[in-house]
Amino acid sequence: MEVLRTERMLLREIVPADAPFFHELNADPEVMRWTGDEPFPDLAATEAFIRAYPAYRDDGFGRWAMVRLSDGEMLGWCGLRRQSDGEVDLGYRLFRRHWGQGYATEAALACVHHGFAVLGLPAIIGRAARANHASVRVLEKVGMRFWKEAPCADIADAVVYRVERP
Repeated sequence: MEVLRTERMLLREIVPADAPFFHELNADPEVMRWTGDEPFPDLAATEAFIRAYPAYRDDGFGRWAMVRLSDGEMLGWCGLRRQSDGEVDLGYRLFRRHWGQGYATEAALACVHHGFAVLGLPAIIGRAARANHASVRVLEKVGMRFWKEAPCADIADAVVYRVERP
C-alpha cells in the first residue's frame, strides 16, 4: 500500500515479498555499523519479522519501503515508529549504493511532513550514533535540533534530535 510519494520515490508498506531486499540490506556491515541492530540470521527470519511487524496495525504508520519511481529499484526504508516511551522516532536505512544521493533526506522530509500534517503528531525525534555524521546531518536537514544525549540499548553513544509541529 502506497503511503507517500516524493519527486523521486514512493514510500509504501513493507510486505513479505520484500524480505530478500531487507535481508540483503541488513547483511551489509557498513549499513549496520551505526544501528546497534543485529543482521537477520537468514531470509526466513527476515520474512517472519516483516509478517509480525505490528506498527501499521497498532499505530497506522511505521517504517516504509523506499522505491525509486524511475525504475522500481528498492532504495531502503524510511519512516516513523512509536517508541515504548510514546515518542515517535524517524528512522531510515539505505543500501550503500544509494548513499550520498539525497534519498534519505527526501524521504525523511516527506515522513516528517506526513507526521505533522496527516498524523497530527506534536513532535518527532531522531536517534543517531554521535559519530554517524551523515545521519545526524539528515536529521538537521529535516529541521531537527539536538535535544539530548540518550544512550540506549541499541546505540551506546546515541544523541537525540527533535522537531516540534510548526
